[in-house]
Amino acid sequence: MVTAFGRQLKLLRVRAGLERPEFGKRLGYSADTVASIEQGRRIPQPRFIDKADEVLRAGGLLTALKEEVGRAQYPAFFRDMARLEASAVGLCVYATHAVPGLLQTEDYARAVFQMQRPLLEDDVIEQRLAARLMRQDIFTRRPAPLLSFIIEEVVLRKPIGGRGTLRGQAEQILLVGQNRNVEIQVMPTDREDHAGLGGPFTLIDNADERRLAYTEVQDDSRLYTDSGKVRELEARYGILRSQALTPCESLTFIEELLGEK
Repeated sequence: MVTAFGRQLKLLRVRAGLERPEFGKRLGYSADTVASIEQGRRIPQPRFIDKADEVLRAGGLLTALKEEVGRAQYPAFFRDMARLEASAVGLCVYATHAVPGLLQTEDYARAVFQMQRPLLEDDVIEQRLAARLMRQDIFTRRPAPLLSFIIEEVVLRKPIGGRGTLRGQAEQILLVGQNRNVEIQVMPTDREDHAGLGGPFTLIDNADERRLAYTEVQDDSRLYTDSGKVRELEARYGILRSQALTPCESLTFIEELLGEK
């Protein structure tokens, strides 16, 4: 899709009689950036697409591709989940290794991407960072989706990006946890009974009143639509909620963690 968009952009630019430097100047981008987008080496941001459509008088031809181009900002294994998440009416997220992407601060998310191996190119990091932060529009969407997060205590103590970044991340979780449609629970490390040893997963409620499940490990993902498997994970999440601290207890726990830092 990114390559096809780039070709279409170039055709429209040439038809308009604009050289890359002039076209880039009108959009507020360099000629090199325009070239990278036309050659499919860089994913255009929504603002670029809107402005390009306007300058080239494309009549919505480019903006019509914005959603599909936007999904290309995500790694291939996450694109189906990104599409479902964008229209979900409810999410239940169990996190074991890092703070869930929907809750991450910019500094924390950047640190997560910088730690990936093999190393990501700087422009890829910035693209994925922008895409991750854009997903957080879910907190201001109306009608508001119901969002539940269960986070392992060890995640909240893991200093990804440094102590300052971790502190800012804890503050962000507290802030988001004040929303009436959001419940955040902490799973204490000292729990003897623990239903989540099978790893992290997400339950997705869509507008068709259907529940799906998503799992991800080592840059590989799986989307479950089979009712039997989904019910199994539903039951597991219910047990995890009963084993974790309540939402009120969890926010108090995070406040106490901040006091230790």
